[in-house]
Amino acid sequence: MPPSRRRSPTGSTQTGYSPAPHKSAARRRGGGSVDTARNESSGDAEAVVQAGTVHGGINLFGRAEPPSAPPPRQLPLDAIRFVNREQTLTRLDAALPDDNETLGAGRRSMTVAAIAGAPGVGKTALAVHWAHRVRRWFTDGDLYVDMRGYGPGPALDVGQALDTFLRALHVPAEQIPTDTEGRAALYRSVLTGKRVLIVVDNVSTVGQVRPLLPAAPTCMAIITSRSRLSGLVAREGASRMTLDVLSPEEALALLRDSIGGDRVRAEPQAAAELARRCAYLPLALRIIGERIANSPYVTLADFVADLALADRQLDALTVVDDELSDVRVVFSWSYRALPEDAARFFRLLGLHAGSDISAAAAAAIAGVSLPRAHSLLDQLTAAHLVQNPARDRYLFHDLLRAYALERAQAEETPEQQRRSRRRGYTWYLWMAEEGRKVILPYSHAIALPAADPDVPLTPVRTVAEAMAWFEQERLNLLDTVRQADELGDLDIAWQLPVVSDGFFELKSYWADWRDVHLTGLRAARSAASRLGEAANLRCLGDAYWRMEQRETALDCYRQGVDASRDVDDHWVEGFCLRGQGLIHEELGQIEEALNLYGQAREVFRRHGITRGEGMSLLSLGNCHRAGGHLDTAIAHYQEAVTVLDGINDQWSVAWASYPLGLAYQQAGELDEALKQHQRALELFRRFDDRRCEGLTLAALGDTFHATGQHDDAQRYWQHALQILDPLGDPHAGAVRRHIAQSDRAEGP
Repeated sequence: MPPSRRRSPTGSTQTGYSPAPHKSAARRRGGGSVDTARNESSGDAEAVVQAGTVHGGINLFGRAEPPSAPPPRQLPLDAIRFVNREQTLTRLDAALPDDNETLGAGRRSMTVAAIAGAPGVGKTALAVHWAHRVRRWFTDGDLYVDMRGYGPGPALDVGQALDTFLRALHVPAEQIPTDTEGRAALYRSVLTGKRVLIVVDNVSTVGQVRPLLPAAPTCMAIITSRSRLSGLVAREGASRMTLDVLSPEEALALLRDSIGGDRVRAEPQAAAELARRCAYLPLALRIIGERIANSPYVTLADFVADLALADRQLDALTVVDDELSDVRVVFSWSYRALPEDAARFFRLLGLHAGSDISAAAAAAIAGVSLPRAHSLLDQLTAAHLVQNPARDRYLFHDLLRAYALERAQAEETPEQQRRSRRRGYTWYLWMAEEGRKVILPYSHAIALPAADPDVPLTPVRTVAEAMAWFEQERLNLLDTVRQADELGDLDIAWQLPVVSDGFFELKSYWADWRDVHLTGLRAARSAASRLGEAANLRCLGDAYWRMEQRETALDCYRQGVDASRDVDDHWVEGFCLRGQGLIHEELGQIEEALNLYGQAREVFRRHGITRGEGMSLLSLGNCHRAGGHLDTAIAHYQEAVTVLDGINDQWSVAWASYPLGLAYQQAGELDEALKQHQRALELFRRFDDRRCEGLTLAALGDTFHATGQHDDAQRYWQHALQILDPLGDPHAGAVRRHIAQSDRAEGP
């Protein structure tokens, strides 16, 4: 049986070793045999009471419940000022299921509301405002995603959105399929019987949203789009609501809310003209309202005159199908009112590859200090030119982002634009490198281009901080790699995937892991960088192997060996050899695997790559243990532990101690087996490696059972089951059978 989660050939994630051999496995491996009683039940009960003549207690065997986790609450902040839209809000209210409504009570299979309308009309504000009003009805949580269907960058892939939703719904990463169809099916299954509100914002096509629709009748999806999404209405029965611009009265109400009723009443005609020049769009009205509110001694008529002048100046820029045509005057008027440094900061943010940005990344792109970046971001937020939806996260409305990019392209030279982007790229590159060194200090290190002195690097200090940074910046990392590749910064496009490699594997972002290295490989080849080819081929081999595409993985590893030898990168050479060995071992080609492991060990030993040597010894031990050569396996495992202990790589020491304990167990040296597994257990707990902790607890239960300490065996097995069952690990079933068989064996 293949392991439920594998360890890559570089050994950067949890071990992929099989669990301790149970009775049938022990018989196959020459570890002795024990007859067991049959223990069967039928029906669909989740817990089974088994009792004949009861000796001791009664055991209940069922799925261990995962620890309770809070429901996801992902809605963005509600709009501070929200006016009218009562008719649309009433239609949304009518779509809610009744509180006493039960599944299958004559309702259609789901509720979908699609809010369509022009850009800047307030679709997102309406959807989020209504969602906040009713979120307490959805007791199992609310999900939100911006699909980025419009704007300068690429749309969010629906598979990525599903992955994000499944993780938010507490599905273990290892259980998430790599394909979109599989993720969509699992997503629908997880939502069955739950009350969850899903807000899918900024959708451009039906195909971008259909897999995100729930099937449960107590769930509801709200979709916003500039498109009519007619396919959803026809096929899914979506209720479409087309949002128009505000009426003149509603626009004036929003203006009164922003600048005060007295000023509107004092100049009603000027106020009405301001609303008209904002095209009655909420986005434009909020921007202009903020500026007027900060100028209490300027009349509304003066503002109308300023806007009229700006309108005449921009007439020559108007083109057919220009999405900015209705708001460019207001944007330009507000932009020109900014101090020069704030205006330049605003337009340079338009060069950013991702959808949101941190203050430090913004400082890097603009070439300013971090305190100055915070000050400028505060100015732009106050002017409603950027949003601040969460701590240290900033983003543009897509129209403002398009306008910022337009100004950067008009006012910055191509070289200035390139340097600004380059500063942002190197910030992401070096922050990822600092994270790599904290999380995986023995992973592949490559030479990187120097960061500019004014790029504000704030290195992470702990594994938790590094993982949190990677998680928060994941989509920005992907967008940065894409943009760097497209714009010709090929060194960044192949280096950033390499330094980020371990994060994508550790967090089980399998498709992203593969795709980022495909881009990295393409960029390396375009740049004629043989080192870049070697590094990305090794990573691709790991990714394809994890996705069980063995032939493709083998091809990547073989090409990686050739490329690494061309540039004398012995780290990549050794791990590509070991990666091939792991695949041949899986295929039962043990002699070929042993040969490749031996080659890898020799490369590592000759060039002083200590961790690689330890991992190769580990693999050699696995092959010999599988072949029943226990003395040889134990010798290799012991040497691996010594080597890895010597560099204080304690996580890898745990991986070596665990199979060493299994080998001792099979050899009948049970005291040594207990000693090794207890050491592995302590280390796995230190690194919060729950799956390996569960497997080690199960192995300890096996060993205690073999020594006749049945109470201890039951205790360890039960603890193992509590960990493995919620993770969906296939070994949980074997542990459950052991508990039942042991209890039955103690009967009459």
